[in-house]
Order: sequence, then C-alpha cells, then structure tokens
Amino acid sequence: GLITAHGQFKSTLPDADREREAILDIQRQAQKIADYNHIKLTGNPYTTVTPEIINFKWEKVQQLVPKRDNALKSEQDKQQSNERLRLEFASLANVEGPWIQSKMEEIGRIAIEMHGTLEDQMSHLKQYEQSVINHKPNIDRLEQKHQLIQEALIFDNKHTNYTMEHIRVGWEHLLTTIARTINEVENQILTRDAKGISQEQMHEFRASFNHFDRDHTGALGPEEFKACLISLGYDVENERQGEAEFNRIMASVDPNNSGMVTFQAFIDFMSRETTDTDSADQVIASFKVLAGDKNFITAAELRRELPPDQAEYCISRMAPYHGPDTVPGALDYMSFSTALYGESDL
Repeated sequence: GLITAHGQFKSTLPDADREREAILDIQRQAQKIADYNHIKLTGNPYTTVTPEIINFKWEKVQQLVPKRDNALKSEQDKQQSNERLRLEFASLANVEGPWIQSKMEEIGRIAIEMHGTLEDQMSHLKQYEQSVINHKPNIDRLEQKHQLIQEALIFDNKHTNYTMEHIRVGWEHLLTTIARTINEVENQILTRDAKGISQEQMHEFRASFNHFDRDHTGALGPEEFKACLISLGYDVENERQGEAEFNRIMASVDPNNSGMVTFQAFIDFMSRETTDTDSADQVIASFKVLAGDKNFITAAELRRELPPDQAEYCISRMAPYHGPDTVPGALDYMSFSTALYGESDL
C-alpha cells in the first residue's frame, strides 16, 4: 500500500516541475522588466518565497524520492523474506505436528494390542522407538527455521497453528510415552515369569482390560474397574459389603489414590487372584534364570534384570552367598526365596 501511494506521488512530479518552471518564468519576466527600467528588485511584497527557496526545496524532493524508493524496497524485501520464513516453518510444522499426533495414537494402539507374545510386542516397540529416533533430523530442521524466525523478530504466523514450543512438548511427550510403554512391557514380562502366568492368560487379562478401557487411555477409572470386576465374578455391587470389598481391592491396585488402575496393577492383582502363591521352588527357579543358571546372583544382575525398587528390595535382604563357586559380592537367592516363601510382595 505504501509503495502504491508513493508511486502515485511520483506520478505528480512532472506536473509539479512544470508548475515550478512556470513560477520561475514569472520571476524572470519581472526581473527582465526591472532590468529594462533600471529598477532594483529588493523582494516581493506579496510573498516571502524566493526562487532560491523553491529550487532548494525541489532539489530536496529530488533527493528524498530515491531514498523513499530504497526504504520501501528494503522493507518489501524484508517482509517478503519474513513471509518465506513463515511459509518454510509452516510447511514443516504442519507435517511434524500431525506426525507426532499420529505416532502418539499408534503407540497407544501398540500398548493395548494382543498380537503375539510380550517379547514380540517388546521387539515391535524397540523398532518403533528407533524409527522415531531416526526422525529427529526433521525436528532439528524445524528448530533451525525457528531460530531464523526468532532472529528476524517474527511473532506471528498465519500459515500454521503449531509453534515450536508445541512441537518440542509433543516430541518429548512421544519419546517419554514410548520409553514408558517399553518399561511397562518389561514389567509385564517380569510379572509373567515371576508368577508363572501363561501367554494365554496374559491375552485374557489384556482382552478383559481393553474391553472396559473404552476411552483407550491405558488405565481404568473406578467405575470401569468395578464393571470389569463384576464381569469376572467379583461381588462388588453397590451394597455396603460389596462397596467395602471394592474399596479394599481398589486400595491394593491404586495405593497412591490416583483414581486410575493401570494394566500392570491389573495383572498384578489378577495374578494374585488366579494363581497359587509362589512356592519357594518357583521363586528360586526364576532367580536362577536371572542369574544365568548360577547358584548365586550379583547386585549388578538384579539391577539389570529387575525394576529399581524390586532390585533394591532383593539386594537389601539377600544374605551373602558362601558356596565353593562364590565370587565377591555374590548373593544367596535360595535362602532369600525360602525365607520369603508366601509373601505376596516378592
């Protein structure tokens, strides 16, 4: 708009120049008459504007016009450059934002799927995690565009609803969700092996959980969990005794009072309810697998194979191993298993 207005102004300059020349011609005629009559002109009583002032201001206009041309051209170049940056950022952000959202939905589906064994699911998750990590250069390119936008002091972008902050938060949330899902499957594998749960039982647990997790959040609210328990034959209807029983169960699966029951908590509960308490031999056999068939286990092996809280629980309670094949730091998992035979938190 400013360029158009300036162009309209420049189109008036030829007429203005002709008017200037006409005014100066009048002055020359007056001077000619004065010279002919030997009259000395000392000014014009009707105006303070002199030909010198007119010419000075005209020269000033002649200088200012190209300066204005340059200033407008520079501003136009800047605005066009800023618009290119906006479009470049938006073209990437409008791809990365939906991509992150779709991956979040996919990881949610993977977390509740029942195809193959838990090991198959773990392998799928690891591959999925690597494919997401391999996507990082695209996020880096978006960061570079964002840096240019910041340097250009651009504060708005009508071409996208995504900001760099949205993308960063989404990306970190995606990575965290994948890591958490992998950790949950690892815990499910440990629970399955420690409790002797079959793959068929795990599928049944997952099918029951998924059926009542209707909003696919990966956790059951109190009412969803109650409906699940009722379908499994538990007497937790809304009378006094049933409500007390439900509160007891809820306290065991949700000790932190978060109001949600995770699948891990669900299978822990179901394994306690549907399998006999572990025998010492079963627990010893599980530790023997973790120890690589040795008669003892080390703190490093426990920390590598078990969740941190379980590992530290075992390490703090296992006595040193004194067999002929002992090594420094060897721990006696056999006496530990026998001593804790029947304890549900093992």
